[in-house]
Amino acid sequence: MNMKRLLLATLILGLSAWNAAVGQGPAAPQLIPLWSGGAPGFESRKDEKENVKKKGDLETGVTNVHNPSLTVYLPAKDKATGAAIIICPGGGHSNLAIEHEGHNIGKWLADNGIAGFVLKYRLAREKGSPYKVEEHAFQDAQWAIRLVRGKATDWGVNPRQIGIMGFSAGGDLVLYTATKSDAGKPDAVDPVERESSRPDFQIVGYPAIPKNLTFAKGQPPAFLFCGNQDRPNISDGLATLYLEMKKAGINAELHIYASVGHGFGLRDGTSVRIAGWPARLKEWMIDLKLMNK
Repeated sequence: MNMKRLLLATLILGLSAWNAAVGQGPAAPQLIPLWSGGAPGFESRKDEKENVKKKGDLETGVTNVHNPSLTVYLPAKDKATGAAIIICPGGGHSNLAIEHEGHNIGKWLADNGIAGFVLKYRLAREKGSPYKVEEHAFQDAQWAIRLVRGKATDWGVNPRQIGIMGFSAGGDLVLYTATKSDAGKPDAVDPVERESSRPDFQIVGYPAIPKNLTFAKGQPPAFLFCGNQDRPNISDGLATLYLEMKKAGINAELHIYASVGHGFGLRDGTSVRIAGWPARLKEWMIDLKLMNK
C-alpha cells in the first residue's frame, strides 16, 4: 500500500510539472533569496527566522525579515506575455500585509500571463530594527529589479518589460526606484550588479508618498490608484502626485474609487468594481505595449 501511495504521489508531481511545461497551468510558486549570502552588511542575520502569520498554507503577514526574498509566480508558457512585475506589500514598514497585497496579486498576474515576484523586504519601522527605508528597503527593491532582469531568460521574461508595484508603504519603494534608478555597474564581478535598476513601468496603490521626490521626463510610465475615503495625505496626495508627473512629462494614469478607504488590495469579498482594478491595469499595460500579447 505504501508503495502504491509513493507511485501515485510521483505520478501527480510528474503530471503537474508536465502540465506547467506544456502550458496547461502556472508553475508552483518558488521562494528565492535576493542574495545567496544574505543582505549586504547583515549577512550574519540571514538565518534568523521570520515571524509568519498563516491562513492554511498561505502567508497573511510577515515580520522579522532579515533575508529578503522573492516568491516567484510564473504563468503557463502558452499564456506568458513576457511582462513581469515585482510586488511590494504594504504594512507601514513594520510588517508585510503579504496576502492581499502580495500573494493574491502574484496569482492573478500569473493567471493573466504576467510573471509576479512578491518581495519580502527589510522592515525599517519594526521595533528594534537596524534598517532604514531609503537605504535598506530601497536597496532590496532595487536589487529585486536587477535580479529579475538578470535572470529574465530563465523566467521567460522580457528584460524591457519589468515593472514594480507597491501598496501603501510599499509605494515608497516604487517611487524611489522610479525616480532614483541607475544603469548598473558594467565592470561589476556580480553579473546582477551590472543590470539597470530602472523599472520599465510603475504601479502605485494608495501609497505613502515620500518627500523630496524629483520627477523628470523619461521616468517610467505610472498607473496610480486609491480610494477617495483614504487619508487626505494619500487620496489628495496621489492626485497631486499625478499632476506633478503630468507636468514633468511622465505618462501617468490615475484611478480614484469613490466611497473606498485604505488597504483594499486584492481579496475575496470586495465589490466587483474595486476588484476590477487589476483588469484596468492590464488594459493600461496592453495600450502601452508593456506586454507582448
